[in-house]
Amino acid sequence: MEKTLKLLIKGMVCNRCIYVLSEEFSKLDLEISEIRLGEVILKMTDKTIFEEGIVRAMLEKNGFDLLYDKNQKIIDQIKNAVEKGIQEQLDNGEPVKFSTLISNELNKDYDSVSSLFSSSEGYTLEKFIISRKVEKIKELLVYTDQSMSEIAYSLGYSSPAHLSNQLKKHTGFTSSYYKRVRFDKMAIAQEQPHTNNPS
Repeated sequence: MEKTLKLLIKGMVCNRCIYVLSEEFSKLDLEISEIRLGEVILKMTDKTIFEEGIVRAMLEKNGFDLLYDKNQKIIDQIKNAVEKGIQEQLDNGEPVKFSTLISNELNKDYDSVSSLFSSSEGYTLEKFIISRKVEKIKELLVYTDQSMSEIAYSLGYSSPAHLSNQLKKHTGFTSSYYKRVRFDKMAIAQEQPHTNNPS
C-alpha cells in the first residue's frame, strides 16, 4: 500500500488554487496523489524528500498556509479500523460491532470518536461505514460470483432485501445492474482471445 502524506492548506478557495499548487508541488519534485480544496495528498516513496520549511515557504509565497490538524491522525485511524472491520467480516463471515472495534483500535470512547469524526468530515461515522460497505458490495457483485444472500450474510446484513435497499438508496442502482456489469466484463474478456485469431 502506497504511503501518503496529507497536508491541510488554508486559503485554497477555487480551481485556480488547485492548478497553482499542482504546478508548485511539481516544481519541488513532490508527486500529488490527490488534490482538492483545502487538502493535498502527496505520494511518499523512499526517494521523496519532504522539507516542511521549503513547502511552507512555497505556500506562503502563493498566499496559502499550512494547517495542522491534530485530529487528522485520529480520523485516518478510524477509517483504517472501518476497512479492517469490513475485511474481517468478509474473511470470517461474522458480524463485526464497529463501535466496539473502533473503540478498541483507538483506545477511545466510541461516542467521542464518532462526534470528532462528524465534526471533522461533515458526515456521520455511521454514514461512512455504510458507504464503505456499499463500495465493497459493488466490488463483490462486479468481480465475484457471490449471490446477494452470501454478500448480505458475510457483511452482517439482516437479509438480502435490506442489502438491496441500501445499495439502491446509496447508488441509485439495483444489484441486477452490477451483475449486468459483471456479465458484460466477462463477455468482453471471453471475446478478446478470438480477436487475435486470423480469420
